[in-house]
Amino acid sequence: MNIFLDMVGCRLNQSEIENYARQFVSAGHNLVENAAEADLVVLNTCTVTAAAAADSRAKIRQAHRAGAPRIAVTGCWSTLHPEDAKGLEGVTFVIPNQAKDNLVKEILPEFEQEPIARQPIPGARHRTRAFIKVQDGCDNHCTFCVTRLARGSSRSRPISEVLADINAALQVNPVDRPDASAREIVLSGVHLGSWGQDFSPPWHLHQLIHAILQNTPVERLRLSSLEPWDLDEDFFSLWENPRLCRHLHLPLQSGSTSTLQRMGRNTNPQDFACLLKTARKHIPEVAITTDIIVGFPGETEGEFMESCAFIQSMEFAGGHVFAYSPRPGTAAARLPNPIPSAEQKSRSAMVRQVLEQSAQQYRLNHVGRTLPVLWESLRSIEQNSIKMSGLTDNYLRVNTLTPEPLWNQISLVKIEKEENGELFGSISN
Repeated sequence: MNIFLDMVGCRLNQSEIENYARQFVSAGHNLVENAAEADLVVLNTCTVTAAAAADSRAKIRQAHRAGAPRIAVTGCWSTLHPEDAKGLEGVTFVIPNQAKDNLVKEILPEFEQEPIARQPIPGARHRTRAFIKVQDGCDNHCTFCVTRLARGSSRSRPISEVLADINAALQVNPVDRPDASAREIVLSGVHLGSWGQDFSPPWHLHQLIHAILQNTPVERLRLSSLEPWDLDEDFFSLWENPRLCRHLHLPLQSGSTSTLQRMGRNTNPQDFACLLKTARKHIPEVAITTDIIVGFPGETEGEFMESCAFIQSMEFAGGHVFAYSPRPGTAAARLPNPIPSAEQKSRSAMVRQVLEQSAQQYRLNHVGRTLPVLWESLRSIEQNSIKMSGLTDNYLRVNTLTPEPLWNQISLVKIEKEENGELFGSISN
């Protein structure tokens, strides 16, 4: 059977479809690049914003129009709206988040074999990095977030399972499958920083990271999003190990104290600023990126300007900006004084400009330096040269020209210039 895997949303959804890829292949099935070639399409949906929910529905419709005879949907949107998912043409399976770890078993009742090696997903979801799910669910009560409702309470995976998944992803593969072995591991979770808190006695994320660095040969270990209140100064001592990528994604959401209170966030601008100062002291040239929500209900002009000024002062290396969209079932959806759409768009543009200015400065700071780059895509062939694109450990996008493809290899690159939001350089001999 030919199977096409796709997703909308976060790195956790990517991690889950990578796991499905291993299981389907170990059961004797083939992965294909698009829905038109597939006997079965599996889509991991998202509903963190109204746009993500719309994208999830659109992908299901696209798969049906492409002729896929069977479509299985899982993820946050279909979990919260199962009847809507079942009502879409072509959908034959709706598997809620509570059962999604057993999705392959639900579809293939005969499935028993435990996957051994990583299986790259062909097409747009092909990655040099392996996304490993270490935690699911969330016990926070951010008023805008629907993910907690869709994913349930926080649950951590045991260290032994995580290590097994990582070692499988790093497994040396036959010569004809060099793309199957990951060079970088990304730890993913809904609330990654809460890993181990549900154990008895409780553990902390730093213990998992230490175990991975001690017990696997991973070349680069990257952390996905971390809530700022989960971190302390001792945590940053982990970066004494150069295999841990110098990149922290710390969602701020707003730089206004009063807006953060309405959001139910367990932080404030002062604590956040102190955390960034501590991180930068311990991790030289660390890239700190963030998420920002604009147009939250009741956000006054003064609160927005306070937030904008604070964001500018943090000198982020980049970030994502979202116009607030009410999610059914959340506390924020009941708050008064919604912000008009036109004002949301205007404020979003202002914050994006602030973030781009600081991101550009961060990139410019690296011109003239030599950095290791993991090549993850071939962009074009120009005359006798191949244009490759990849990422440094501190999450800078770098391009180079090379006479031969270097996909899934790490090279030292001398950064020569910054242009259109990316860096360009030459491979050092």
